[in-house]
Amino acid sequence: MEGLGDCTTSSSTTATPTFHALRQARRTALNRVFAAIYSCAILALLYHHALKLIHSTSLASFFISLSLFISDIFLAFMWVTQQSFRMTPVYRSEFPEQLKQVVNKSDFPALDVFICTADPYKEPPISVVNTALSVMAYDYPAEKVSVYISDDGGSQITLFAFMEAAKFASHWLPFCRKNNIVERSPDAYFASNQPWCSETEKIKEMYESMKIKVDNVLERGKVVDDYIIGEEELTAFTKWTNGFTRQDHPAVIQVLVDNSKDKDISGHLIPSLIYVSREKSRTSPHHFKAGALNALLRVSSIMTNAPMILTLDCDMYSNDPQTPIRVLCYLTDPKIRSTLGYIQFPQKFHGLNENDIYACEHKYTYIVNPLGMDGLSGPDYAGSGCFFCRRAFFGGPSNMISPEIPELNPHHVVAKHIQSQPILELAHKVAGCNFENGTRWGYKIGFKYGSLVEDFFTGYRLKAEGWKAIFCHPKRPAFLGDVPISLVEVLVQCKRWTIGLLEVVFSKYNPITFGTKTIGLLMGLAYAHYSFWPSWSIPITIYAFIPQLALLNGVSIFPKVSEPWFFLYVFLFLGAYGQHLLEFILEGGTIQRWWNDQRMWMIRGLSCFLFGSLEYFLKCLGISTTSFNVTNKVIDDEQSKKYEQGVFDFGVPSPMLVSLTMSAIINLAALVRGLTEAFMGRKLEEMFVQMFIAGFVVVNSAPIYEAMVLRSDKGRMPIKTTVVSIFLALALYVLFPFTVRN
Repeated sequence: MEGLGDCTTSSSTTATPTFHALRQARRTALNRVFAAIYSCAILALLYHHALKLIHSTSLASFFISLSLFISDIFLAFMWVTQQSFRMTPVYRSEFPEQLKQVVNKSDFPALDVFICTADPYKEPPISVVNTALSVMAYDYPAEKVSVYISDDGGSQITLFAFMEAAKFASHWLPFCRKNNIVERSPDAYFASNQPWCSETEKIKEMYESMKIKVDNVLERGKVVDDYIIGEEELTAFTKWTNGFTRQDHPAVIQVLVDNSKDKDISGHLIPSLIYVSREKSRTSPHHFKAGALNALLRVSSIMTNAPMILTLDCDMYSNDPQTPIRVLCYLTDPKIRSTLGYIQFPQKFHGLNENDIYACEHKYTYIVNPLGMDGLSGPDYAGSGCFFCRRAFFGGPSNMISPEIPELNPHHVVAKHIQSQPILELAHKVAGCNFENGTRWGYKIGFKYGSLVEDFFTGYRLKAEGWKAIFCHPKRPAFLGDVPISLVEVLVQCKRWTIGLLEVVFSKYNPITFGTKTIGLLMGLAYAHYSFWPSWSIPITIYAFIPQLALLNGVSIFPKVSEPWFFLYVFLFLGAYGQHLLEFILEGGTIQRWWNDQRMWMIRGLSCFLFGSLEYFLKCLGISTTSFNVTNKVIDDEQSKKYEQGVFDFGVPSPMLVSLTMSAIINLAALVRGLTEAFMGRKLEEMFVQMFIAGFVVVNSAPIYEAMVLRSDKGRMPIKTTVVSIFLALALYVLFPFTVRN
């Protein structure tokens, strides 16, 4: 088909109408005016700090003034970089119904879907199966869709789950098509309040039967002979020998459904379903998820080589069967397709509790900021819900990099059947752990190595190569995923991001030095804002401890209420928080969710940002080794109940909870001391700002106090954490007077 290698359709010519529209956000002019005013206020604050440093009368006052100066420099830097998202925010809309009237389905480009999983005990196979079934049921020609499952744990349990999924798909797909179902993830559909009939009951019984089989195999830890039907299935498991481990095993590639011949019960073709577990060896680097995606990129090149690729997290199912048609609304536009590298959909989540206590919605990261980047050269790659043009992984728009063998070329046409011996042999070869040795894979070709946040780094590098991106944000979420429901899981996930972002900052691709030169000032600053997230730990930690310790020792470090500089602090505080709240509400948020979002920034700054930075620098010194921790997606009933009730879960011991608890203790003590002084009519005017900061932290720390004192369930703060925190808080209080003594 003409143009497939460039993600276009054969009917896409210069006469093709445009199936999308673009408008600038109305708040753009206001954002720019406010940025100018606020910048002047920041400069005034830094001038005030400089004066205090110059006129310091003791080493102690110099130390405190310098700490606050450094803190506010980091806050100013993060604010400046954030303005890059606010200069040109845009909104897009697509017209898929018009496209279907103009472009024939036979002209649609083929689509390869990549779904990655790594551990059946942390990422339940039935959840991965739901994700795969939801995209197999797309309203898209079945013969053009191939779904690849990357099992980086090499688990026979996952393979068995997808063998069962392949059987169920022959019933599920025609059921969705016949009843025009929108929720095409079986779990989501059966949990919805849809009208039921005998056919629905029958399909649900089939699904529950499959689910029970998969859960039984998961519980046993292996596939027993009772569940294996036929010689073909038996042969598929022969590679799981005694020497087969998740860290050391041969490549396994199994075609479970072939879209050129396999049909559902109604006689329609079914999208291909292919299980891939790349070869692994303890002596060869595997580059975590980026390595798994590159293995899929090569295997799919050999087997199908579709010009369009969708990457999905294993728990993020399709919520709209029309999503690929929306993508074509952009790919058929001759004005943008030559430089269009990918189309990113926002990550949205089901199962969030009413007030999103852990701020897992990430509204700024996944919606507000991408809208701003879309007005520049496009959003960053978020790791899931992203449609790529395969060509984008092989060099820039004007300088393609040829891979090692012609079969990996994005323009290569696969002429042989996917189950033919030559195809399978070559697919196994490119899935080998040594195939990348001495090649440019991961550095110039494919998903990029060098950072644990391979999604962020890959999107950034593609922009540097000259590719553009589009943020597609339809009213109905295109994809819905799971969220962590315990605080420690949230913090562990964020700590991994912290390490990965620091790897970008301290590489030759630093967004300040490299990014601003290659992708422009505003885009460089946008990527710098993300990359320097870990630096939030510096101002948050300083403001969480130093003003409060000074208050406990009767030392005033901020302007009096009657002084003009006090009103500068008021403006800076209200201006930043007011603008943030306005943007949050405009994108569909609530005040309570916004408040929880602010609380979680404080928590992250004192925990995962701080400890992630420490782990990164220890790794640089050779003291610690970074590992990729898979986020646990198994839902515990008790945890789930607490989460739905909006109750924080502190039950899992972690060093990251110590700094949080220390801060809560010191701020409460400082607030009590300040209120006592105020009640006695002393120092209220000069201590007001410190009291306000302490009170602000105390209010945000309410769940910590509750977990320390009032709760007795499994989610309470571990006793050891509380004792250690009290001891360290007392030590800090005792030592601080020595640092402020003249």
